[in-house]
Parts: sequence; structure tokens; C-alpha cells
Amino acid sequence: MLPENRNRKMAIPICDIRWLLLAAAVAFIFIQMRLFATQSEYADRVAAAVEAENHCTNQMRLLIDQISMQQGRIVALEDEKKRRDEECGQLKALVKDLERRGLERLVDKVQVPVAAVVIMACNRANYLERTINSVFKYQGSVASKYPLFVSQDGSNPQVKSKALSYDKLTYMQHLDFEPVHADNPGELTAYYKIARHYKWALDNLFYKHNFSRVIILEDDMEIAPDFFDYFEAAADLLDKDKSIMAVSSWNDNGQKQFVHDPYVLYRSDFFPGLGWMLTRTTWDELSPKWPKNHKGRQFIRPEVCRTYNFGEHVCIYTHFFEMFLV
Repeated sequence: MLPENRNRKMAIPICDIRWLLLAAAVAFIFIQMRLFATQSEYADRVAAAVEAENHCTNQMRLLIDQISMQQGRIVALEDEKKRRDEECGQLKALVKDLERRGLERLVDKVQVPVAAVVIMACNRANYLERTINSVFKYQGSVASKYPLFVSQDGSNPQVKSKALSYDKLTYMQHLDFEPVHADNPGELTAYYKIARHYKWALDNLFYKHNFSRVIILEDDMEIAPDFFDYFEAAADLLDKDKSIMAVSSWNDNGQKQFVHDPYVLYRSDFFPGLGWMLTRTTWDELSPKWPKNHKGRQFIRPEVCRTYNFGEHVCIYTHFFEMFLV
């Protein structure tokens, strides 16, 4: 009796088992659903991560391509810069060359004169004409370097008319009405009058016309073919050697039997005159006390004359003309 009762107490109702199975099935389904949802969410996240990674990779590739393109452009720009720098260098060199050529043409066109040439005249119209024609004969190719002036002392109408008949020279007239007095008895007053005319003319040429050098001729002289070449070379000598007062184209002993070398020059304490060149710096010193002092300076003269004096009729005593100058 006892065992039989014990078995009855241990038996579980079938309905309870069903409910337990149902609950377990529901729990299993819920767990499966949650697991599926979690897997789906994870799969979506993985897919999004993969897509993001692919997008990032594409962006990186695009950026690399852009960087490569930029590097190519930089290289191309550097090459272009080098090419343009070379072109600019060539253009600058061309501009400088053109400027230099233009400046040379300008200097050639507006030539700074080597010296003004002034013919000192008084009352000999026929002599003046011969001298002017002689100068024009060799001045044509160097006219811009040696502009020609005629300075007349007095009012002789024939001389003035003759000078004004030439349109390639500048005429100046010195009207000096002051009385002339010699410093010493017996001296010729003509020397003083001539000296005053020279001072007036040189002051005009140096201070009014601003020439740096002046070549003085008298109205009874003809010039040699190399007259202007001679003085152009002498200009440099005058500028460098301040112990020289003037350069003359005349040699008092220049007759053909006494001379041989046209290239020889001499220094002299005696002033030869008759075609001579003076600088403005020297005239600055001499003008206030002209013509009394040359401060021990010397003069340059050639062995072979570059001028010829044909003035038989002058205002001072020259009765040796036919003997020594013809």
C-alpha cells in the first residue's frame, strides 16, 4: 500500500507539462527573433561599414588622382615659368640693346659739339668770304661737332651783309664805342681794340652759348683738310694737361723747307695764334684779367701748319708778309 501511494504523489499533470513546453517554445521563438534582429542590425552595420570603407577608398583614390594632377600642373607651371623667365631675359636683353642703339642714334643725332669755330672779322668782306668758304669746304661732315660763328667788330655793312648771306653760320656783332687807351706810350691801340673784341666774343660763346671749347680763326685764313681732325685730337690733350693754355694750328717757321713730319707737336712759351683752341675752364680764369696773364702755361703748336694766312692787308704792321708768309 505504501509504494503505490508514493507513485501517485510524484506524478505531474500533463496539462502542466504542456504549459511548460508552450512557455519554452515562446521563449525560444522570442530569443530567435531577437537573435535574428540583432544579426540583421549587425549585417546592416557591416554593410554600412563596408560601403563607408569603399567610399573612403574611392575618395582617397580620387584625392590621389587630384594630387597627381596638381603635381603635373605644378611641374607644367614650373616649366612654363622657366620658359617665360627665359623669354623675359631675352626681351630685357633686346630692350637694353634697343635702348643702347637708340641712345647711340640720339647721341649721333644730337651731337655734343667738340668746339665752336668763330671767325673774327672787322672790315674785310672779301677776306671773310674766302675764309668762310674754306671752313665750309671741310666742315660739312662734322658741322654738328663744329658749329660756325662770325663775330664782327664794328658796323661795316659789307661784312655784315656777307656774313648774313650764309644760312649755316651764326652772326654776332660787337659794337664797341669806348675810347681805346694804350698802357704804355707808343703802343698800337689796335691791339687793345682787338683784345676787347676777343673778350666779348669768347664771353658770348662760353657763357651765353655754353660751349666747352672755342676755336678762334681770323678773317684772312684758309684751313687744311685735316684741320678738324687736328683739333679733335687736341681737345683730349687740353682736357688732360692743365699746364697747356691753348692749342694752335700755326707754326711761325712752318714753311715747307723747314718742316717734314705732320704728326709732330711742340710745346712753346710763345703764343703762335692764327687758328687756336681754348677751353672754358681756362677762360674762366683768364676772362676777368684778359689778356695780361697766362700763369706760365705753355702752348701746343704743330710742325706742319693746319692754317694758311693770306691776309696781306691787316690792321697792324706786317710788311714781312710777302717775304715770309707767301
